[in-house]
Amino acid sequence: MKTIISFLVLATSALLSMPATATADCHELLDYSATKLRSTEKIEFCQRFSGKALLVVNTASQCGFTPQFKDLEKLHQQYGDKLAIIGFPSNDFKQEHSDSEKVADVCYVNYGVTFTMLEPSSVRGENANKLFKMLSQKTGKQPGWNFNKYLVSADGQTVKHFASDVEPMSKEIRSEVDRVLAIP
Repeated sequence: MKTIISFLVLATSALLSMPATATADCHELLDYSATKLRSTEKIEFCQRFSGKALLVVNTASQCGFTPQFKDLEKLHQQYGDKLAIIGFPSNDFKQEHSDSEKVADVCYVNYGVTFTMLEPSSVRGENANKLFKMLSQKTGKQPGWNFNKYLVSADGQTVKHFASDVEPMSKEIRSEVDRVLAIP
Protein backbone atom coordinates (compact mmCIF):
# COMPACT_ATOMS: atom_id res chain seq x y z
CA MET A 1 0.00 0.00 0.00
CA LYS A 2 2.89 2.37 0.82
CA THR A 3 4.30 1.74 -2.65
CA ILE A 4 1.04 2.72 -4.34
CA ILE A 5 0.71 5.86 -2.23
CA SER A 6 4.33 6.81 -2.91
CA PHE A 7 3.77 6.30 -6.63
CA LEU A 8 0.62 8.47 -6.60
CA VAL A 9 2.36 11.23 -4.67
CA LEU A 10 5.31 11.21 -7.10
CA ALA A 11 3.06 11.12 -10.17
CA THR A 12 0.89 13.97 -8.88
CA SER A 13 3.86 16.15 -8.00
CA ALA A 14 5.42 15.47 -11.42
CA LEU A 15 2.21 16.54 -13.17
CA LEU A 16 1.89 19.66 -11.05
CA SER A 17 5.47 20.70 -11.74
CA MET A 18 5.14 20.35 -15.52
CA PRO A 19 4.86 23.60 -17.48
CA ALA A 20 1.35 24.45 -18.68
CA THR A 21 2.34 23.96 -22.31
CA ALA A 22 3.26 20.37 -21.59
CA THR A 23 -0.12 19.55 -20.05
CA ALA A 24 -2.39 21.60 -22.32
CA ASP A 25 -3.33 20.70 -25.86
CA CYS A 26 -1.85 23.70 -27.63
CA HIS A 27 -0.77 24.18 -31.23
CA GLU A 28 2.71 25.49 -32.08
CA LEU A 29 1.57 29.11 -32.51
CA LEU A 30 0.62 29.19 -28.83
CA ASP A 31 4.14 28.25 -27.78
CA TYR A 32 4.83 31.91 -27.10
CA SER A 33 4.87 34.32 -24.19
CA ALA A 34 5.08 38.09 -23.98
CA THR A 35 4.67 40.90 -21.49
CA LYS A 36 1.39 42.76 -21.37
CA LEU A 37 1.58 46.44 -22.32
CA ARG A 38 2.44 48.74 -19.40
CA SER A 39 2.66 45.82 -17.03
CA THR A 40 4.99 43.21 -15.64
CA GLU A 41 2.41 40.47 -16.31
CA LYS A 42 3.78 37.75 -18.56
CA ILE A 43 1.14 36.24 -20.83
CA GLU A 44 1.61 32.57 -21.64
CA PHE A 45 -0.30 32.12 -24.89
CA CYS A 46 -1.06 28.43 -24.32
CA GLN A 47 -2.63 29.11 -20.95
CA ARG A 48 -4.49 32.26 -21.99
CA PHE A 49 -5.64 31.46 -25.53
CA SER A 50 -5.93 27.67 -25.83
CA GLY A 51 -9.17 26.71 -27.58
CA LYS A 52 -9.76 30.19 -28.99
CA ALA A 53 -9.41 31.64 -32.45
CA LEU A 54 -6.96 34.56 -32.57
CA LEU A 55 -6.79 37.80 -34.49
CA VAL A 56 -3.17 38.94 -34.20
CA VAL A 57 -2.49 42.53 -35.28
CA ASN A 58 0.71 44.56 -35.55
CA THR A 59 -0.18 48.04 -34.36
CA ALA A 60 1.34 51.52 -34.25
CA SER A 61 -0.07 54.47 -32.38
CA GLN A 62 1.06 57.16 -34.84
CA CYS A 63 -0.20 55.62 -38.08
CA GLY A 64 -3.00 56.56 -40.44
CA PHE A 65 -4.54 53.16 -39.63
CA THR A 66 -4.47 53.77 -35.84
CA PRO A 67 -8.26 54.50 -35.80
CA GLN A 68 -8.70 50.78 -36.55
CA PHE A 69 -8.34 50.31 -32.79
CA LYS A 70 -12.03 51.35 -32.55
CA ASP A 71 -13.18 48.57 -34.87
CA LEU A 72 -10.82 46.02 -33.31
CA GLU A 73 -12.47 46.82 -29.99
CA LYS A 74 -15.94 46.44 -31.58
CA LEU A 75 -14.88 43.05 -32.94
CA HIS A 76 -13.60 42.12 -29.50
CA GLN A 77 -16.92 43.08 -27.92
CA GLN A 78 -18.92 41.28 -30.61
CA TYR A 79 -17.14 37.93 -30.38
CA GLY A 80 -16.26 37.95 -26.68
CA ASP A 81 -14.42 34.89 -25.45
CA LYS A 82 -14.58 33.05 -28.80
CA LEU A 83 -12.03 35.31 -30.50
CA ALA A 84 -8.93 36.65 -28.78
CA ILE A 85 -7.64 39.85 -30.32
CA ILE A 86 -3.98 40.48 -29.59
CA GLY A 87 -2.21 43.73 -30.43
CA PHE A 88 1.52 43.81 -31.02
CA PRO A 89 2.80 47.40 -31.04
CA SER A 90 5.81 47.70 -33.31
CA ASN A 91 8.06 50.46 -34.53
CA ASP A 92 9.16 48.50 -37.62
CA PHE A 93 7.61 51.20 -39.80
CA LYS A 94 8.78 54.11 -37.63
CA GLN A 95 5.26 55.04 -36.46
CA GLU A 96 5.23 53.84 -32.87
CA HIS A 97 6.08 55.81 -29.73
CA SER A 98 9.34 54.77 -28.08
CA ASP A 99 7.68 55.08 -24.66
CA SER A 100 5.29 52.29 -23.64
CA GLU A 101 3.31 54.76 -21.52
CA LYS A 102 2.47 56.79 -24.63
CA VAL A 103 1.58 53.62 -26.55
CA ALA A 104 -0.72 52.57 -23.71
CA ASP A 105 -2.36 56.01 -23.56
CA VAL A 106 -3.25 55.84 -27.26
CA CYS A 107 -4.66 52.32 -26.89
CA TYR A 108 -6.42 52.52 -23.56
CA VAL A 109 -7.30 56.20 -23.16
CA ASN A 110 -7.83 57.40 -26.74
CA TYR A 111 -9.48 54.25 -28.11
CA GLY A 112 -10.79 52.37 -25.05
CA VAL A 113 -9.03 49.13 -25.96
CA THR A 114 -9.84 46.23 -23.62
CA PHE A 115 -8.37 43.39 -25.71
CA THR A 116 -4.84 42.14 -25.05
CA MET A 117 -2.06 44.57 -25.94
CA LEU A 118 1.57 43.57 -25.53
CA GLU A 119 4.83 45.43 -25.07
CA PRO A 120 6.36 46.62 -28.37
CA SER A 121 8.36 44.14 -30.43
CA SER A 122 9.54 43.66 -33.97
CA VAL A 123 7.11 41.90 -36.33
CA ARG A 124 9.09 41.55 -39.56
CA GLY A 125 12.51 40.52 -40.81
CA GLU A 126 15.18 38.69 -38.89
CA ASN A 127 14.36 40.54 -35.64
CA ALA A 128 10.66 39.61 -35.74
CA ASN A 129 9.28 38.02 -32.61
CA LYS A 130 8.78 34.26 -32.74
CA LEU A 131 5.00 34.42 -33.27
CA PHE A 132 5.20 36.79 -36.25
CA LYS A 133 7.95 34.66 -37.79
CA MET A 134 5.64 31.64 -37.60
CA LEU A 135 2.63 33.60 -38.92
CA SER A 136 4.72 34.87 -41.84
CA GLN A 137 5.92 31.35 -42.61
CA LYS A 138 2.40 29.91 -42.51
CA THR A 139 0.92 32.60 -44.79
CA GLY A 140 3.96 33.55 -46.88
CA LYS A 141 3.24 37.18 -45.94
CA GLN A 142 5.11 39.44 -43.53
CA PRO A 143 3.42 42.62 -42.38
CA GLY A 144 3.84 45.14 -45.19
CA TRP A 145 2.74 47.97 -42.92
CA ASN A 146 1.04 48.58 -39.59
CA PHE A 147 -2.30 46.93 -38.81
CA ASN A 148 -1.78 43.72 -40.77
CA LYS A 149 -4.04 41.07 -39.33
CA TYR A 150 -3.61 37.31 -39.00
CA LEU A 151 -6.67 35.22 -38.21
CA VAL A 152 -5.75 31.89 -36.61
CA SER A 153 -8.27 29.09 -36.07
CA ALA A 154 -8.54 27.59 -32.58
CA ASP A 155 -6.66 24.47 -33.72
CA GLY A 156 -3.92 26.52 -35.41
CA GLN A 157 -4.48 24.80 -38.76
CA THR A 158 -5.95 27.79 -40.58
CA VAL A 159 -4.06 31.08 -40.72
CA LYS A 160 -5.33 33.87 -42.95
CA HIS A 161 -3.59 37.19 -43.59
CA PHE A 162 -5.35 40.54 -44.11
CA ALA A 163 -3.52 43.67 -45.26
CA SER A 164 -3.61 46.99 -43.40
CA ASP A 165 -6.39 48.45 -45.52
CA VAL A 166 -8.84 45.64 -44.69
CA GLU A 167 -10.95 47.12 -41.91
CA PRO A 168 -11.51 44.96 -38.81
CA MET A 169 -15.32 45.21 -39.12
CA SER A 170 -15.29 44.55 -42.87
CA LYS A 171 -17.48 41.81 -44.26
CA GLU A 172 -14.31 40.03 -45.39
CA ILE A 173 -12.88 39.71 -41.89
CA ARG A 174 -16.18 39.07 -40.11
CA SER A 175 -17.16 36.30 -42.54
CA GLU A 176 -13.74 34.64 -42.09
CA VAL A 177 -14.06 34.95 -38.30
CA ASP A 178 -17.53 33.37 -38.50
CA ARG A 179 -16.11 30.60 -40.68
CA VAL A 180 -13.26 29.70 -38.28
CA LEU A 181 -15.70 29.88 -35.39
CA ALA A 182 -18.21 27.80 -37.41
CA ILE A 183 -20.96 30.39 -36.97
CA PRO A 184 -23.60 30.11 -39.71
